[in-house]
Amino acid sequence: MAALAQRTDAALSAEPEDGTLVSAALRGDSEAFATLVRRYERPVYHIALRTLKDAEEARDVAQEAFFKAYRSLRTFRAGAKFSTWIYSIAYHACCDRLNRRKRFSDDALPESADPGPGPEVTAIALEEAQRLRDAIALLPEKYRIVITLYHLQGRQYDEIAAVLGLPMGTVKTHLFRAKELLRRLLGRSMQ
Repeated sequence: MAALAQRTDAALSAEPEDGTLVSAALRGDSEAFATLVRRYERPVYHIALRTLKDAEEARDVAQEAFFKAYRSLRTFRAGAKFSTWIYSIAYHACCDRLNRRKRFSDDALPESADPGPGPEVTAIALEEAQRLRDAIALLPEKYRIVITLYHLQGRQYDEIAAVLGLPMGTVKTHLFRAKELLRRLLGRSMQ
């Protein structure tokens, strides 16, 4: 087990830092940007999925976010965190998509089916995870995105504030209210 941990630590330390990859991409190294995409494609997709609640749209928005990031790479501030920057781009792309949705009638947008909990043979842990995902999906978008960034992606308050363009106090308030709503939703479903 210790040998595995050492190999993992060695592999992580061998990977170039985001800033180095951004610099290389700016010099025309397309593989450097591809490495950044591989590194952040999953978290960006999950932000989009939690915000939009539609897998196909989430894939589109994730792709759009990386395209926008690539086109705007010259505007990336040296010393800033690439993760914060790309999450912010993705979040704003989601907001644009949600605004476009509001302009169309409900008839123009098909409802996507929400998978229900698994069959009874599913393990209790999987059922609990599904209940939690369902409860998160019921939260207002401003709470859902904060929960996603903080608990599911492990981001700090200051990074969330930067991504969402909110004061840190507002981020803390949203997180507190989201947790309270989740407690109520999960408590109600247990009765």
